[in-house]
Amino acid sequence: MDNILSLKDKVALITGASSGLGAHFANVLAAAGAKVVLGARRTERLEKLVEEIKKNGSEALSVPLDVTKAQAITAALDKAEKAFGPVTILINNAGVTDPQRFVDCSEASWDFTMNTNLKGAWRVARQVVDRLITHNLAGSIVNISSVYGLSVNIRASAYAISKAAVIQMTKAMALELVRRDIRVNALCPGYFESEMSTGLIGSEYIKNTPSQRMGNLEELTGPLLLLASEAGSFITGVALPVDGGHLVTSL
Repeated sequence: MDNILSLKDKVALITGASSGLGAHFANVLAAAGAKVVLGARRTERLEKLVEEIKKNGSEALSVPLDVTKAQAITAALDKAEKAFGPVTILINNAGVTDPQRFVDCSEASWDFTMNTNLKGAWRVARQVVDRLITHNLAGSIVNISSVYGLSVNIRASAYAISKAAVIQMTKAMALELVRRDIRVNALCPGYFESEMSTGLIGSEYIKNTPSQRMGNLEELTGPLLLLASEAGSFITGVALPVDGGHLVTSL
């Protein structure tokens, strides 16, 4: 069973890797054998995580990465390729939120959310896919969406819309890329502790979920590895919720 989840000889790029889910994903992929490339704007946090991963016997590299800038993505992928070879696993995790009701959402707030959550994910995926095709390599892309991409809540309209669009982008990519042996799936976390969740989630929300608790980051490990590794070799175009049953709440 260990072999099917192994990421040995794979090169994985994790965007938004400086904290929370992204940092956890980096540790998980490194432990599974991947050479991990950690991208984020807060490079000082990345360096600390890189050192921790190296101490645990894995290979890691940090790259400055702002997903709203195409040139920054190109530079990050060039650095990754020079160090480890082409990226074959992408965890498209970078995201932001600006919690507001629809009627209060300004155009600036809308653009801020969409430019990172949707267009930023598209920018990174577009460049990674171009390189996979150039090198004739198989690959796996995991776009990090949210249960808000499958449902909605008050004060999160722009965020929910952006994450729903990420799911539709995932399906469109999966359809077009499956014959090139590039799988594309979306992971849709429910309520997990992170810097972003503090702006979206209050205790009243947790009480209304079936499990009545937040998820532990370790509970994302198996689903992530399923989608990233050969264990999910026949899975593509899926939006997988990991939410403790939140989406099946009784009316």
